[in-house]
Amino acid sequence: MRQLRGLFASPFVLALLILGPTPGAAAPADAPAGEMIWGAHISIAPTWFDPAETSGIITPFMVIYALHDSMIKPMPGNPMAPSLAESWNMSADGLVYDFVLRKGVKFHNGDPVTAEDVKFSLERYRGAANKALKESVAAVETPDAGRVRIRLKRPWPDFMTFYLGATGAAWIVPKKYVEKVGDEGFKKAPVGAGPYKFVSFTPGVELVLEAFDQYWRKTPNVKRVIFRSIPTTRRAWRRSSAVRWTSRTTFAASSPRRSGGPRGSRSSPTSARPRTGSTSPTSGTRNHRGTTGACGWRRTTRSTGSR
Repeated sequence: MRQLRGLFASPFVLALLILGPTPGAAAPADAPAGEMIWGAHISIAPTWFDPAETSGIITPFMVIYALHDSMIKPMPGNPMAPSLAESWNMSADGLVYDFVLRKGVKFHNGDPVTAEDVKFSLERYRGAANKALKESVAAVETPDAGRVRIRLKRPWPDFMTFYLGATGAAWIVPKKYVEKVGDEGFKKAPVGAGPYKFVSFTPGVELVLEAFDQYWRKTPNVKRVIFRSIPTTRRAWRRSSAVRWTSRTTFAASSPRRSGGPRGSRSSPTSARPRTGSTSPTSGTRNHRGTTGACGWRRTTRSTGSR
């Protein structure tokens, strides 16, 4: 069993799991095997399962790249790699974009990816840069099940940048399934067209995905991917022997007890005392802002006076 722990959260790691080793390396087995445990530095949010709510930062894409697929997306060596759209073109006046969908692509529930799903995903999008995108699109047409035509109100050279990169509008979800289960139901059991399908989610603990053997590009090499959140809560800090929290949430380095003093009392060594007008991590107040460990230092100045 292969296990890779503590990797940095990059969508391209998942891409490499699918594409396989570089030329010259040993060929992998036909069937996916083993698992990868991905140490996530944050708590995974269910909104990341839905491309319609993409927040405009890269972090959610470590999940989106696994669960879903896009019309065109950045891949190793190609910032605009054809994916669900095998080809596309722009009209001479810059007002019309035509996309030809790849044939035979299926969602995890077995439904085919169609032009209606592409239209539905764009019109449903409500995440970052939603306003700029929607205000520039005049209409989304589906001449047939394998083609999508997007008409703009005016020429917009940055359309592809916004559609494929700055938003999640080009990441396709199944229309029939979303309409059946609703937005909240979709977050509980997401269905996509990506290389990995949803297995289970334990809030604050882990997300478990499994290889989708009908993924059009290539069956992934690793069978199971587990995104496991690394604890960074106040409780975790308190359990650490290296730190200590007071009732005022002051973050301070643990120090030896005073000789003969009560258990739990502390004294600051003379060498650790800040000089007049200086600041020190042991004199800063730790502001706790949530269970994901999003904390910051509010440094204070402390005068020691005469000794």
